Amino acid sequence: MYISSVTISGFRNFSGTRIDFREGVNVIIGHNNAGKTNLLKSISLILDGSGSRKLEIDDFHKNVDLAVLQADPPRVQISLEISESEKENLAGDDLVTVASWLVKLETPYLARLTYEFFLPQGEHDEYRKLLSSATDLKDAWNMIKHSFLRKYIHKIYAGNENLKVVADADGIGKFDYQFLNAIRDVERDMFTGRNTLLREVVDFFIDYEIKNNGKTPQEKIDEIKVQKEKFAKNASELLGLLQERMKEGQGHILKYAKDTGASFNEAAPGFDGSISEVELYSALRLIIRYATGMEIPATHNGLGYNNLIFMSLLLAKMQVDTNGDYLGSNAKVFPVLVIEEPEAHLHPAMQYKFLKFLKENVQNKARQVFITSHSTHITSAVSLDEIICLSEHESKLSVGYPGRVFSSSPEDLKSKAFVQRFLDATRSDMLFAKNIILVEGLAEQMLMSTLTKVAGKSLEDGHVAVINIGGRYFDHFLKLFDFPKAGTIAKRVSCVTDRDPEHQKPGERSKACYPFETNSQPTYTYKEKSGANLALFAAHSSIRFFTQHHLKGKTLEYELLVCNPICKQLLTESTKNREELEKLMDAIIAGKDLTQIEKDSILRDTDENIRILDALKLSPAGWSGPELTHSLVAARYLNSVGKGENALELAIALEENLTSTSPFAFTVPGYIRDAIDWVCL
Repeated sequence: MYISSVTISGFRNFSGTRIDFREGVNVIIGHNNAGKTNLLKSISLILDGSGSRKLEIDDFHKNVDLAVLQADPPRVQISLEISESEKENLAGDDLVTVASWLVKLETPYLARLTYEFFLPQGEHDEYRKLLSSATDLKDAWNMIKHSFLRKYIHKIYAGNENLKVVADADGIGKFDYQFLNAIRDVERDMFTGRNTLLREVVDFFIDYEIKNNGKTPQEKIDEIKVQKEKFAKNASELLGLLQERMKEGQGHILKYAKDTGASFNEAAPGFDGSISEVELYSALRLIIRYATGMEIPATHNGLGYNNLIFMSLLLAKMQVDTNGDYLGSNAKVFPVLVIEEPEAHLHPAMQYKFLKFLKENVQNKARQVFITSHSTHITSAVSLDEIICLSEHESKLSVGYPGRVFSSSPEDLKSKAFVQRFLDATRSDMLFAKNIILVEGLAEQMLMSTLTKVAGKSLEDGHVAVINIGGRYFDHFLKLFDFPKAGTIAKRVSCVTDRDPEHQKPGERSKACYPFETNSQPTYTYKEKSGANLALFAAHSSIRFFTQHHLKGKTLEYELLVCNPICKQLLTESTKNREELEKLMDAIIAGKDLTQIEKDSILRDTDENIRILDALKLSPAGWSGPELTHSLVAARYLNSVGKGENALELAIALEENLTSTSPFAFTVPGYIRDAIDWVCL
C-alpha cells in the first residue's frame, strides 16, 4: 500500500486542495509560503501520534468572507487516502492494517482516514448569535479565538467520513511517521548512548551477526544468551574490582552515615550493583575515525555530515521499528520518512548523493518518503514523475505534476525525455521561481537582469528566473506550464525569441538575411522563425512570446543598436570595427542620410558591406530615412560582436551606468520591456 493523496480543506493556505502522491519518493517544491510545510503538517495531524492534534486560531484558512464566517463556524478537514500497491501481497499486513478504513473493496482497494477539527453542533446557535455582531474579519476571528476555540474538538474518522466511525488508534499507530524538520538539532538528538534514538538502534544491532546467521530462532536465542552471560560475568568482575579498590575508602565515605545515626538496628549502608548492556550504552558516544587513525568526537564534526549521520540512524531505527521478530505485535507496518529541506548544511554533491541513496533504499527502510526542498540539486537527482510543484495562481493554491503533463504520444515522450535531460541544477530553477523568462541563448541570459533594472524593475523582487534553453526548444518546456491543463504548473512565462529572418533562392538552402532584404527578390522565398508561436500564444492565460518587429527585427544585438543607434558605450572592448561604427554613429548624429554616408566612404569596401548598402538603397516600403541609417549601424554592429564576451561587457557597462552621476541615454528594446512587464507584475 501507499499514501496516494491528501485533500485539505480550511487549513492554513489550503482552502480545498487535493495533492496526489506516488509510491516511493515524493519531492515537494515551490516558492516560499507556497504551502510545503503546511502540507507536511496536515499529514502529521493524522499519522503522527506523538504530536498535538489540537489546532490554534492561525491554523484556520482565513481567506474567507465575513458573511461566510458569520454563517457557520470554520472547520478543518484533512482526508488521507491509502491505495493498494502494484503487485501487493493481499495476504500481508498492509491490508489487515487498513481493512476497517476501506471505502473501495475491489482491486485496487482504497482506504481513507479523515481528520476533522470542528465546533460541536450544540455550540452553533451561540456562535451565530455572537458572530452576527462582528464588524470585520479581524473582529470575527478574535471572537472565535476568545469565545469558541477552547470548545473545538478533533476526531479522526475511518472509511466514509460521513458515517463518523472513529479510527482505531492502534491501527494508526502501525504507521511509523518520522519527521525531520528544517531546524533540527542533531547534536542534541544523537551523539551519546543516553539518547533514545541511538540506544534503540544499538540495542537492535548488537549481536547482529547472530541474529542474521541463518540458524533457527531457538539457536539464535541460545547463542545470544551465551553472549549476555559472558557480558554479565565480565561486568561482575569489573564491579568486583571496583569494590576492591573502594574497600578502604568506603569506610571513610560512609563514616558520616554512622556518626549521624543512619546505621541502626544492625543495618549499615554500603555499595553494590550490577550493570546491563542497555545501561552501558550510555557510555557510548559517536566518534569520527579517519583513515589516518585520527579520531574526533562527532560534536566536532561538520553540521552537514552530522545531518547525514543522523538521517542514517533514523533509517536504522525505522528498520528496528518494523522488525516483527524483534518487536512482535508492536512492530510498525508502514514507515514514512518526512524530511524538510534535506539540503540544510549539505554540499550540492552530497545533496545529490543523499537523494540517490534514498531512492535506492526506500523500500528497505522507509516505504514512502516525502521531501520538501528549495534545492535545484535535489530536483536534479529525481525524475519529473517524483516532483510535485506548489504555486499560487490568482491568490489560489495550484498543484502541478511535471511528469503528468506529457502524454504517451511519441512527440510527448520525446519532450519529456528532453526536459528530464536538460533539467539540471541550473535549468530546474524554472520549477522554483514564481515566474520565468525563457531565452534562446547566452546573450539574453546574461543581459536580462541588467535590462530589467534599466527598465525600472527587479527580477529578484519578482522571484523571476531567467532560463537559457539553448535554442528553439520552447515547445518541450512549455508543456510544463500550459495552465490550466491538468497537472501543469501555474506561473507566468515570457518566451524571448529572435525573428532571425531567412531567404531561400530556388534550388538552394535557406540563408539568414537582414530584415531590410525581406521581399526584395521576387523569386526568393522568405520566412522568419517566431511568427507561429507568437500567434499561437497571443491570448494564452500564462504564456506569451516576445520578439522584434515582424518586418524590421532580427536579433537582440541588432535590436540594441536599432533602439540606440548613437550610443557609443555599446561599442565594448571586444567589438570589432569600432572606428567604422563610431563614424557611422557620428554620421547619424550629423543627420546624414544613406546617400551621404555612402558618398563619405565610411564603410570599408567588403562584400558584406556592399550587400547591406545595396539592400538598403532599394528603400523597402514603409521604411523612413532614419530607419534605414539605424538599420545600417545595427547590421554592422551585428557583424562586429560575438555572443558571450560582448554580452558580459555590455552588462557591466549598463550596470555601471545605473549608478553613474552622468549616465548615458539607453533605451531597452520594446519587446524586452514587454517580456519583463509580463512576468514582473
